[in-house]
Amino acid sequence: MPRHLLKNNLDNSAIERYKFACFVKILQVCKKYPYPLRDGESVAIVQLSRALQQCGCSVSLLTMNTRRHWYAGNDTPKALEHYERLWAVEVDNRIRPWPAIRNLFSEQPYHIERFVSETFAHQLRQVLRQESFDIVLLETIYLTSYTPTLRQYSQVRLALRTHNVESEIWERIACHSPLLKRTYLRLQAQRLKRFEQAHIHDGDLVVGISERDVATFRAWGLQKPAIVVPIGIDASAYTPNEQSFGQPLSLCFIGSLDWLPNVEGLKWFLREVWTPLLAPTFPKLTFHIAGRNTPKWVHQLRLPRVHVHGEVPDAAAFLNQHPILVVPLLSGGGMRAKIVEAMACGRVVISTSIGLEGIHAQHGAEVLVADSAQAFVQAVHHCQEQGQNLLHLGRRARAFCQAHFDAVHLAKKLIEACRAEHKDQKP
Repeated sequence: MPRHLLKNNLDNSAIERYKFACFVKILQVCKKYPYPLRDGESVAIVQLSRALQQCGCSVSLLTMNTRRHWYAGNDTPKALEHYERLWAVEVDNRIRPWPAIRNLFSEQPYHIERFVSETFAHQLRQVLRQESFDIVLLETIYLTSYTPTLRQYSQVRLALRTHNVESEIWERIACHSPLLKRTYLRLQAQRLKRFEQAHIHDGDLVVGISERDVATFRAWGLQKPAIVVPIGIDASAYTPNEQSFGQPLSLCFIGSLDWLPNVEGLKWFLREVWTPLLAPTFPKLTFHIAGRNTPKWVHQLRLPRVHVHGEVPDAAAFLNQHPILVVPLLSGGGMRAKIVEAMACGRVVISTSIGLEGIHAQHGAEVLVADSAQAFVQAVHHCQEQGQNLLHLGRRARAFCQAHFDAVHLAKKLIEACRAEHKDQKP
């Protein structure tokens, strides 16, 4: 297990002082097994749950173990040992042509249908019969199909954590897709938007990943209490490698390459930025690609000074080898965990505005923003001109991360919001 995810340098006395409050039992419900910690959703899930446990909560996990993100181990990974109990339910949610076509005659979004499982609902009922919880933390709106079960079998407070405005992601992807695919995705995005608008009200508290997302829900008519809890990490567990700033300049990209916005962004960057502009302009510059489920076409790339690493065992170690992370997202939503991790490592982040959604860093102060191919070139040129002084931008990025994304501080915010919501509900 990567040491940066296990190391714990938190102020233990401060955490102990926070445990003055009543014991809180939390059930976290997830649509994917959150391990290994190599994608944003898994990092967001585990970092928050670990911080809640450090704040004195008892946290248990009920998760789908899907074919798409399969965990085959029999033992609980060390990174998940902070959970009091862990139940994993096998769910086959692979995308299949016939169900996708058949869904055309349904009102339900195909994205939601894939996560409806009677086996999972049965396990949820069993857990609620056996255990008593104060809070259920429902990770993503995809799982609101199980809200009736939660309401029927418990009196628990339900916190709905939205990692994105999901329909917005698919609307953006559709815009950059071929005609037939675009038509299908736009239909799914419309259905998904209607589903989100109907089910954003299911929780007693909405936990948004960004202010922008919560504002969208409010515009849809959300009246329930809502707070913003971005992705948090323990920045002290990440050790920046500042020596990399004294080496020949290199760029890196890291992200799950079975997530369409990452694939779309990487293709655009290779086609529009690297091949015609960066590679010929900067003859010593290298570009390094890493990501879970790296597709065959990426491994087969034969481009000048492009190195494909596939899935790397330690994301922080990979980031630390290269002073610059590029995030060329054209679609997506919510917030990118890898940007937060890169900032914790003191890296320079060059990102589109979409990539930086949910992270209110300033261009030139903590990050560099590039919304066109030429802007990426200008940003890289700026980095080359800075030389080793570029590490000062990385240091400011790390300080920004420490100030805004501390996991324990964010966990306390969530606990206090749940308590306030519970107090308001009392007669």
